[in-house]
Order: sequence, then C-alpha cells, then structure tokens
Amino acid sequence: MHNNNNNSHRRIMPLLGGLASLALAPLAGAEIMLYDKDQTTFSTDGYINAFYVNSDIDRAGEQYDRRQSRVKMGFLPNTLGFNMTRQIDDLKLGGRASFWVSINDSETNGTDTAIDVRQFYGTVANPEWGEVLIGKDFGLFARSNILLDELLTGYGQVSDTLGLVDGGGVSFGNIGSGYPYPFPTSQITYRTPVMEGLRVAVGIMDPVDTNDDSAVGKAYQENPRTESEITYQFDLGGAKIYSWLNGSYQTSDNTDSNVDSVTSKGLGYGVQAKMGAFSLTGSGFSAKGINPFFTNNAGEATLREVDSQGYLVQGSYTFGKNRLALSYGKTKDDGNGAVNTGADYETRGIALFREINANLKLVAEYNQFEIDGHEGDAQNEDTDTLALGAVLTW
Repeated sequence: MHNNNNNSHRRIMPLLGGLASLALAPLAGAEIMLYDKDQTTFSTDGYINAFYVNSDIDRAGEQYDRRQSRVKMGFLPNTLGFNMTRQIDDLKLGGRASFWVSINDSETNGTDTAIDVRQFYGTVANPEWGEVLIGKDFGLFARSNILLDELLTGYGQVSDTLGLVDGGGVSFGNIGSGYPYPFPTSQITYRTPVMEGLRVAVGIMDPVDTNDDSAVGKAYQENPRTESEITYQFDLGGAKIYSWLNGSYQTSDNTDSNVDSVTSKGLGYGVQAKMGAFSLTGSGFSAKGINPFFTNNAGEATLREVDSQGYLVQGSYTFGKNRLALSYGKTKDDGNGAVNTGADYETRGIALFREINANLKLVAEYNQFEIDGHEGDAQNEDTDTLALGAVLTW
C-alpha cells in the first residue's frame, strides 16, 4: 500500500508543482494611470514578492525526511495587470488582463519561467442594473473564502507530499486546508448593483469532467457549471461586518452506461468582523464531487460522490505599522483530492506583517502543516516552515 501511495504522489507532484502558482489577484497598493482622457482610462498594477524559506519535513518513510531551504514566491505569485475603462452613453465598458509569473527556474527547465494568464475579461456595467462579465476570471464558489484570508500576502503551507517544497511555483496558503481554490475559468457572470450592502453574483462556467474514465465511453455535460455568491456588508455595534454565501452545481455524465453520473455541488460561507485594530474571520465549505484543492478538478482526480468539508478561523491585530495574524485551517477529504484513501489536511500559522510604506511590506511567518491519512500512515506528513520575505506592490 505504501508503494501504491508513492506512485500516486509521483503522478500528482508534477501537476501540483506546476499549479502551485495559483492564487488570487493581489490587492495592489495603488495603480499607475497610463492614460485618462475622453472618458477612457488605461492603467497598470503589479505585485512582486520573494521569500527565504526553510522547511523541516517529516514524512512516512525516512527517505523523505530533510530540512530544505528555498528562495521563492509566497502564496501569491508575481503579477502584472492592465485595466481599461470607457464610458459610452449610459454604459461603462471595462477590461482586465493579468499575467502571472513564477520567479523560480530549475535544473530541469532552465530559464523557462512559467507565465500564464489568469484573467482576461471584459465588463459591461450600468449603475441601475449592474454588471455583466465575459471572459476568464476566478470562480464564485470559495471566492470570498480565499480573498479574505488574513495570510493572503504571506506564505502558508508547503506540503512535500503534494510536491510544493521543491516545486517551482508558490506555496498553497490555506488551499486544501480550509478552502478549495476557485480556479480561473471561462464564464459569463452577472452581478447586481450593491443594494444597501447586499450584492448577488450568478454565473455559468465552463464545465469539467468529474466522473470515472472509460475505455469505451465519453464524459459529457448537458449543462454548464453554475456558480453564485451573495455578499452582505453592514455595521453592527461599531464593527464592520462582511458576510458571504457561495455555491457551485454541475452534473457530469458518460456515454458508457456502466459509468455513473456525478453530481458535483458545493457550499461556501463566511463572515469577517473588523473593529478598530482587531479583525476576526471565520469561513468554511462543504462539497460533494468537488476536488477539495481545485474547483476545476485539475489533475482529473476521480470525483466520486463523497464528502469534503473544511473551515478556517483567523484573527489579526494591527499596532502602528505592524499586523499580527493567527490562522488555523482544516479540510477533511474522503478521497477526492491528492490521495485515493482520504485524509485530513491541517494548517496552523502565525505571521507578522510590517508596512514600510504604502507599496512595500516585510513578512515573517511560521507555518505547520499536517496530513493525517484515514487508512494507515503511508501518506502522513508533518512539515514546519519558516518564511521571511518582502512584498512590493503598485
């Protein structure tokens, strides 16, 4: 059984190493306006970061145990974005293209640094009826779960089992130990105007194959994947509250009648409260037939209709130019993700963010990551990571 699990890990490690650069758009300190004339704007924003990282790995099988030093990106990759708006009569047209860059070359790929496009979309908006987005953007299911992560600009977990310690991309933050990653995908999404703090988004997404492979059958989806998110922001007792509820639904069939259909459905939720220097965030998700790491089922794991659940609890305190954040996240997976037998994934972290100015911050973080297999200990892992880095935005 140990050997079988190792083979499974070897198959998924190159995939996760390549996908490890996945994270959401950084909240840049300020954009640079390149053009602003005749009700037309064109601007750019960017995010650059690098960390010294030292990971202490303890896995089942002594051949994996080691202490590994790296210089690499944090949870968010390095990004260059361009934004456009143009007002024509009562319509505001917009667009965004963002390019995501890995800074880590290797002995195997030379200087073939990964560059990919996570966002390439246009918008049509009107203050009376809302906004329509067409193109490629992050999904709605689990979107606010990750956007409001207190460690978004930090480092987070790096699992050796998942190929992240030696990978060329970013760390995983709390992906897989608190929420799945709302993978960028082609979509048509409508958002209402903000109505006294309430906003609703509903979209159709390009569907994905989620049922078992078949030598004689072809997987197909009669309908697109649907995703939605409701957000509500309000003040209560001097605190600013931001709450959300999001979800996803899709059915995948196969022309081989011996292959079962898979209905994939997920629910995400959370609330963040800010009062003075304090911030508290709690979020979670529950899903069936959805990969607990990637909502688009990257790597084509066999997604049986079994459960995965996760939650994330965080708090932070800001004093002067410093912000201290504590984080605990856990996902219980019955076998939809990286290993077939199911496992619990757990991450604990503490981070100090020091703001030098509006565009530059320093980060010190300590993270503990655990995998606890449901059947035996062949996939168990304990990895402790110290990360020291800097983040530059514009």
